Amino acid sequence: MADGTGTREEEGETLRRWERQQNQMKEDVIEQDTEEWQINFSFAGLERVGGMDLSYLKEDATRACASLVVLSYPELEVLYEDCCVVAVNAPYVAGFLAFREVPFLLEAVQRLETQKPGLKPQVLLADGNGILHHRGFGIACHLGVLTGLPCIGVAKNLLQVEGLANDELHKKQIQDLQAGGDAFPLTSTSGKILGMALRSCAKSTKPIYISVGHKISLLSAMRLVHSCCKYRIPEPIRQADIKSREYIRKHMEVNIAVPLPQPERGQDLESVRLREADKNEGKD
Repeated sequence: MADGTGTREEEGETLRRWERQQNQMKEDVIEQDTEEWQINFSFAGLERVGGMDLSYLKEDATRACASLVVLSYPELEVLYEDCCVVAVNAPYVAGFLAFREVPFLLEAVQRLETQKPGLKPQVLLADGNGILHHRGFGIACHLGVLTGLPCIGVAKNLLQVEGLANDELHKKQIQDLQAGGDAFPLTSTSGKILGMALRSCAKSTKPIYISVGHKISLLSAMRLVHSCCKYRIPEPIRQADIKSREYIRKHMEVNIAVPLPQPERGQDLESVRLREADKNEGKD
């Protein structure tokens, strides 16, 4: 243990356990519409849309604020909010971010089900990816399978997997998005469409990246996300982010800007920068 062997063995066992659990849950993902409201072009019957976010405290990568908001649809007015500062102890491992963050988001959903069951969302929008992921099972899939709710991944940056690249062709496709609602498919080297790049509003030229999490088709996911956009980021996720930052400023007396995490013991700052650069290509 003194030489660190025990720790490495424990980390290896944790990773193997995560791999097994992820592979099992991946089999449960449904990539098609399952709800009646999804069938109607105007989403008639959809009344509540949830947004989830986890914002890290400034200068402390081991604490974060987990936020869940529920908005009315189609009005997009906040009906419910839940913010809770949590201790994030699980390590960051590329492809397994959900095991670090989802437990706290799941607890927020469970609190809502207990305290205000009538406000339970009919669909969740998660800040991250769904099947557009290193291992085909991002945070939106993980959250969807565990909650049983339709879930959509919405990422700010392109996760460069399966042949997807932020190259000149991709940049040209972005330039060709002329109006809010314009989109193009993100096709893997195998030919599978992993998601859509969407110009979410006329005022923003930077696209967002939509992928299926669970119990919804890609077309329905894209249409719903676009209908939730007043600005570049869909309102459920934008409000979850706003509420979490407000909570931290009010209760923790700390300014936050999702900063660069401080080096863990044995890490230099440059290694942390490289890790964050990898994460920011597209959140798991």
